Amino acid sequence: MKSKDIREGFLRFFEGKGHTRVPSAPVVPQDDPTLYFTNAGMNQFKDVFLGLGTRDYVRAADTQKCMRVSGKHNDLDEVGYSPRHQTLFEMLGNWSFGDYFKKESIDWAWELLTEEWGLPKERLWATVFEGGEGVPADEDAEEMWAAYLPAERIVRLPAKENFWEMGATGPCGPCSEVHFYHGDDITEQSREGFLQDDGNTYEEFWNLVFIQYNRDASGVLHPLPAQHVDTGMGLERISSIVQGVPSNYETDIFQPLIQRIADLSGKQYLGEHAVPMKVIADHIRALSFTIADGALPSNEGRGYVLRRILRRAARYARQLDQNNPFIYQFVDDVAETLGHVFPELVQKKEHVRLVVRAEEESFGKTLDRGLEIFERFSAKGQISGGDAFQLYDTYGFPLDLTQLIAREREIPVVEMDVFERELDQQRSRARQATKGRFRATESVGDALKVAHSDFVGYDELETESEIVRADINEEGRVQLFLDRTPFYAESGGQVGDQGLVEGEGFSVAITDVQKARGGIVHLGHLVSGQAEVLGGSVSAKVNGAARAAAARNHTATHLLHEALRQTLGEHVGQMGSLVTPDRLRFDFSHFVATEPEQLLQVVEMVNENVRADLEVETFEEELDRAKQMGAQALFGEKYDQHVRVVRIGDYSLELCGGTHVKSTGEIGFFDVVAESGIAAGTRRAEALTGRGAEAAVRQQRDILARLASQINAPFDALPEKVNTLLERQRELERSVHELRRRIASFEADDLSGALQVEGFTVVARRTEVEDLPALRAMADSLRERLGSGVGVLGAEFDGKGSFIAVVTEDLINDRGLKAGDLVRSVAQLTGGSGGGKSHLAQAGARDTSKIDDALVAVPDIVTAQLSQR
Repeated sequence: MKSKDIREGFLRFFEGKGHTRVPSAPVVPQDDPTLYFTNAGMNQFKDVFLGLGTRDYVRAADTQKCMRVSGKHNDLDEVGYSPRHQTLFEMLGNWSFGDYFKKESIDWAWELLTEEWGLPKERLWATVFEGGEGVPADEDAEEMWAAYLPAERIVRLPAKENFWEMGATGPCGPCSEVHFYHGDDITEQSREGFLQDDGNTYEEFWNLVFIQYNRDASGVLHPLPAQHVDTGMGLERISSIVQGVPSNYETDIFQPLIQRIADLSGKQYLGEHAVPMKVIADHIRALSFTIADGALPSNEGRGYVLRRILRRAARYARQLDQNNPFIYQFVDDVAETLGHVFPELVQKKEHVRLVVRAEEESFGKTLDRGLEIFERFSAKGQISGGDAFQLYDTYGFPLDLTQLIAREREIPVVEMDVFERELDQQRSRARQATKGRFRATESVGDALKVAHSDFVGYDELETESEIVRADINEEGRVQLFLDRTPFYAESGGQVGDQGLVEGEGFSVAITDVQKARGGIVHLGHLVSGQAEVLGGSVSAKVNGAARAAAARNHTATHLLHEALRQTLGEHVGQMGSLVTPDRLRFDFSHFVATEPEQLLQVVEMVNENVRADLEVETFEEELDRAKQMGAQALFGEKYDQHVRVVRIGDYSLELCGGTHVKSTGEIGFFDVVAESGIAAGTRRAEALTGRGAEAAVRQQRDILARLASQINAPFDALPEKVNTLLERQRELERSVHELRRRIASFEADDLSGALQVEGFTVVARRTEVEDLPALRAMADSLRERLGSGVGVLGAEFDGKGSFIAVVTEDLINDRGLKAGDLVRSVAQLTGGSGGGKSHLAQAGARDTSKIDDALVAVPDIVTAQLSQR
């Protein structure tokens, strides 16, 4: 049975049991700040389990793309070596939201496995929770499994294996895992063997989670009012079982890709080449899915995780003698085999190819430079933790890459506590920089018990409401929940509204509005009244001017998006946006720099549609129907089955929940003020509309007027006049440079004060120069004048101290002196550092007051270095 049939069979089976087939959520979460990547099928239903959201169905089934490569769920180091672990995998799952529970879950699991897929019953095992922490053993599940399995193949396990928890607090409950015995002789199965197994002989492949408790902040468990079921089965694992192969990598999921890698590399999938091929196959899947969902390699957060994966794959490619970009060639293969299930892989494959190739090219340069540094570090016979951290921090080498290279060279990596200490300090700095960004703040008890947050803001900017809940913290920050509200909560790139909430005896200025606790929270501060009187009936008023400005900018992003598509090509897609009352920012996929003529064409196209005063229409539609109509969707966004569509005449059609103008003429005027690349294959346009754009034009005009006045030229002659002035400046700079060279040569000819050290001349003195190039010119002249000798010049300019050392060729060859070693030792006396080539090197002086003392020490330093040669 092929993997595609296993996937489809699972989904159809549960559809037959009354489940709704739902699409996979993005593997890059857009609405969960606690996760870098979706790591389980339940992530998209987290709000339901927390009691903060609902669905139109109570039974669901899907295949969810998951990544486990960071945090608690980190399988990266196992990839390529373990037969069962991947970074990216599909999790088949079925859910019950307060509907069926343990009996149906177990009965249906057995039916699917043994009757539909024909797995041998005598090889199946089940585990149940043995009890603990005041929770009894799961005798219910144990009894239900006993209808299908003998008692010796039903095993009780502790909480670590068989009690599932969402986090430190929140929904949790016992779970029951299904295992498959891979041994050759079924008579050798035993409970002792099961308990001692490493997971390869008795393989766990399906986890049935019974969510029936809530853990509060004190650690106490309370029964949930509604019980849920959450199951997860790895498609790769069940495919290896059904297909009867010893490893996930031998299934039809991986083999076509691995064979392509073998063909393009010219290597066989055997011996030392097997692991690199497995790693590359896994990693290109992970990169394809995550980049297609909107993530990009970078130096922080999830972006760094992607960069680490890509560089690990590129490093393994070199073990296949692939030293040029190689990984990107398999993006199309991933899209071809999985695009029918995950269409975004096909839609974004060109973008993914570009990003992966650009990263490979960049890493090739980084790797070459890093390997040079690695060789220098390893010359002492080991790599220290400090060395490993420098390779990680400066040259982008993940620790596992350093360890891999060291293992290949049989060089020990020692003092790992130093690496961990440096890394902890770096993480601490990062946590301070992003304090509060990745923090889970909601749990089951946060759901408000009464109806609230009915949004009426598309049609009303002012409404009478009731406060459902009011809180104020020690800093005076107010949080309000209203039964109905005209305030738009930050979403889809558009910032939350601002305004005023007034009630009997108080007034609250609203400065931000966010989605929280299953509704809309209004954040602000008291401008009158006391916290004690917050409550009752209120008047909620949105700042109309700010809303109108944000609406202009939001509609303008839609016009900009379509103009970019028509000008640059159909490959252009929205990668992200920011819409505020003051400005808009639009990130889009494009593979090369945008030409000025193209940008001008885009701006003109947008303004043409502004002047056309096109009607802006909004309506509700089924998601699939809206996509069939050609509606553009936000990159990586998760949508409900019913979506809001924004149509601008016959020009633009997008899925969008934001606020918009009634017609494009309200935008007034549009202008792009900046456009640049922010990542491989991703560009960013920043623009203004309405009064903001007019103000920017006036400012530019005023600047040009002042410049024209200062250089005494009319507007139309400014470019020519500026070019003339620049050319004159270059001529003057060349004259100054020549004058400095002559002065430097003159000063270098003066060897007064030089000393003789072991038969050659040593010059060490402070000089007065304006900049580093002048100091370098003087050092070059001094080296020519010396004949045979050493020179060290010190200078101070722009508040900084510098040294330059020179050594003549004979002393380099015959006496082993090096300018880099010399200048480094001199600079260290001032707390500075530096280095360079054997004949010329420079360094900085941290404490400029010690420059003269350091220069006095030069003869002794030269003597000491001679004695070491």
